[in-house]
Amino acid sequence: MKKLFLYLIRLYQKYLSPLKTTRCPYIPTCSQYGIEAIEKYGALKGGILTLWRILRCNPFSKGGYDPVP
Repeated sequence: MKKLFLYLIRLYQKYLSPLKTTRCPYIPTCSQYGIEAIEKYGALKGGILTLWRILRCNPFSKGGYDPVP
């Protein structure tokens, strides 16, 4: 499951992310955060952290530096 999530995120980074016109307000980007969280905590907890980060990523967020805990 972990490998599948990482593969899907990398596909997104390679093919879909360049097509977007907006930029992620956070550093690291949400997709990079997802990779780091899943590698560090595994598919379940890393996936939950990634989902929470994606829900916080919106045009009204302040953004800034937000590393994986």
